[in-house]
Amino acid sequence: MKKLTANDPETRSPDLVAENIARLKALFPELVTEGPKGASVNVDVLKQLVGDKTVTDADEKYGLNWHGKRRARQLALTPSTGTLRPCPEDSVDWDTTQNLMIEGDNLEVLKLLQKSYAGKVKLIYIDPPYNTGKDFVYPDDFKDNIRNYLELTGQVEGGRRISSNTEASGRFHTDWLNMMYPRLKLARDLLTQDGAIFVSCDETEQARLRLAMDDVFGGENFIADMIWAAGRKNDSRLVSVSHEYIVCYARDAGFLTEQKIEWRQRKKGLEDIYAQYEKLKREHGTNYAAMTAGLKEWYKGLADSHPAKVHRHYNHVDARGVFFPADISWPGGGGPKYAVLHPMTKRPVKIPARGWITPDPAKMQTWIKDDRVHFGDDESKVPCLKAYLRDQEYQAPYSVFYQDGRAATKRLRDLMGADCFDFPKDETVLQEIVEMVTSGSDVVIDFFAGSGTTGQAVMAQNAADGGNRRYILVQLPEPLDPENTDQKVAADFCDTLGKPRNIAELTKERLRRAAKKIRAENPTFAGDLGFRVFKLDSSNIRAWEPDRDNLDQTLLDHAEHLKEGRTEQDILYELLLKLGLDLCVPIETKTIAGKAVHSIGGGVLLACLATQITRDEVELLAQGIAAWHKALAPAGDTTCVFRDSAFADDVAKTNLAAILNQHHLTNVRSL
Repeated sequence: MKKLTANDPETRSPDLVAENIARLKALFPELVTEGPKGASVNVDVLKQLVGDKTVTDADEKYGLNWHGKRRARQLALTPSTGTLRPCPEDSVDWDTTQNLMIEGDNLEVLKLLQKSYAGKVKLIYIDPPYNTGKDFVYPDDFKDNIRNYLELTGQVEGGRRISSNTEASGRFHTDWLNMMYPRLKLARDLLTQDGAIFVSCDETEQARLRLAMDDVFGGENFIADMIWAAGRKNDSRLVSVSHEYIVCYARDAGFLTEQKIEWRQRKKGLEDIYAQYEKLKREHGTNYAAMTAGLKEWYKGLADSHPAKVHRHYNHVDARGVFFPADISWPGGGGPKYAVLHPMTKRPVKIPARGWITPDPAKMQTWIKDDRVHFGDDESKVPCLKAYLRDQEYQAPYSVFYQDGRAATKRLRDLMGADCFDFPKDETVLQEIVEMVTSGSDVVIDFFAGSGTTGQAVMAQNAADGGNRRYILVQLPEPLDPENTDQKVAADFCDTLGKPRNIAELTKERLRRAAKKIRAENPTFAGDLGFRVFKLDSSNIRAWEPDRDNLDQTLLDHAEHLKEGRTEQDILYELLLKLGLDLCVPIETKTIAGKAVHSIGGGVLLACLATQITRDEVELLAQGIAAWHKALAPAGDTTCVFRDSAFADDVAKTNLAAILNQHHLTNVRSL
């Protein structure tokens, strides 16, 4: 039975450096050699492989470079030593929800999510700090980012404090880029091949953001700079900058083209005609003539200013739905003028002055047989093509969003009952982005969650179209200081909730209240409005940290490999992360030989974390686990995990592993 330690690959987030080396070796075995400090890349060989005739490595090239870029890249490749601890008490619908709200430093969280969610996220939207000189930029610690995070959030004593990134620092743009770059690199690996990332920013860093994202995603995958126009501002004597940017890149734009994938949005202002159509359908059933008459009468009663005027011609109904009679003539004139018979009178109908839209009489007859041509009462009128509302209701999204920036602030104030956030993102705009990129059970992630706008947008879109999209939000529990006038309202709000004073608590509360509002507004919606809360912390597995002056005591302290105060649930979810299982995968618990045994993912992982297993209990426990495994019949290989210190001695451990091996459970580990 192999003992898992803090240094084993199974207990750490993915080693991206090792994976990259393995890929290079697989593609170009001659490229990677062993050097005095590990793997070494032969640059001359690399140049030959790509046809580069140069002989120096210091040539200038197009791109964005800054002090610390190499370190930022390495930071993204450094495995995390942390874990995510479950918090059912802060969650909503823990047992059934598929949504996640993770409290922690997003750099470490992104590393920890790699095994479970790489290649599974359809949409990433983030609203990172704009680097205005006042907002917070994460001071990542290359050596120990978990310690850095705990110090920043006041969970351990330390000298680090959250501070702004002022222009006077001399590293104004550099600090921001060093913060963003490793996060973007990790985010890219989470996207599906047809996925996309949208990043909000303003003019302060938009140019550098584009170049950094060209570096990470490839310039060929740039889709658009979308504009968020939020209304006029009177904050400048020269130009009133009243817009922000949403920079969009695809994971693989070529794949979107090859697969003919389109992003679509429903046209606004169609809700009223759909409602009227449904009302007439309830009243008249399949009496399409009566429905058409009712629809025309409804249009007559509309004022000219009514939104429905944009589709005032959708006033006919047939078995396919609502349509309007569209022009059937040849654009520009000069089209064919063959005879077409009226289906009732059997006489030739009037031919349009510009000729028929199709030169092929057979094609015209196919349209007629398929009931896609609308005829008048007799042959005296020119027929029309039926243009159905359902075929016209979606359009390619515009690159400009027009939204009153004050409206989102007011809605959030009404929802929360206090001004907890300045300038929150507009959930209706994010809902449009969610609608145009995702569908079904797609995963959406926002690792700068802020007030939780993205979570509300996902829930609202699910309620609108019946989807079951999932969201993953990550937010730093940035402390709120009641002595700071800009944070006092938010800090006091946390006090009224009886919660710690930090931004993540506001995020969770907004999600709770938004879910209740969506449920109230959509009483028939039975979708997922809950979320599971996890919190970043150091690993449950104790790392070997010897005290050279007291080795005897160190050995005694490390007899138990798991940290004190950590629950079975903490350990189970670390196993899920490190083995690459979804954090919302079902967990079933069964008592075998008096011990709690957990089955995760239908038997992909079987874990018994009992604190004591004697020699006499081994056979009954092992046989029971083997029988349960047989009944579960998981599709893939199963890993069995036990607490190492639980075994009475090595004999008990060896016997248990041997019995499990006899039942084809060969992947047995201990913690």
